[in-house]
Amino acid sequence: MTSVFRYFCRMNEGKEVWIGMGSNEGDRFAYLQSAINVLLSHSEIQLIAVSKVVETEPLGFDSSDLFLNAVIGIRWTGKATDLLTLLLSIETQLGRTRSESERYSSRTIDLDLLLFGQEVINSDQLVVPHPRMLERRFVLEPLNELIPSYIHPINHQRLSELLKSCIDESEVFIHAKALSINH
Repeated sequence: MTSVFRYFCRMNEGKEVWIGMGSNEGDRFAYLQSAINVLLSHSEIQLIAVSKVVETEPLGFDSSDLFLNAVIGIRWTGKATDLLTLLLSIETQLGRTRSESERYSSRTIDLDLLLFGQEVINSDQLVVPHPRMLERRFVLEPLNELIPSYIHPINHQRLSELLKSCIDESEVFIHAKALSINH
């Protein structure tokens, strides 16, 4: 078997998974980049795409610190709950402290499992598609940049259509720097 064929077969294993990333504390861009670097250091993860970085105001709480957000697409061969565990451990590694009392607060890094192939998951641990992604322009715009024709497994509409009907009227600005995929 040629190495090109092996690479092609390996890239077709697993599910396409889309992860939302956000940061509004400290060196926001560095936290996003570090999250990508840590994700890509895992052998079971293959990169599909990385969106542009966007800057937005906080949604759901007051803070003078703007968010940087992006979406990364990966191929994952494991279970969704295993990926969630990995994402939570990366958040902890990058200084995120979750508060039981506050649902929304400033953070060094936030990694949300948005889409897991076409699966619908509704468990105590995990809900996919992400339950609030359709209400968040800072999620839909980067996702639409990468996969506008993706059909949402619950709403059965293309992401491009869902973005047009998004109730979030927040402004989303393209950030000047692009994330690197060379780790």
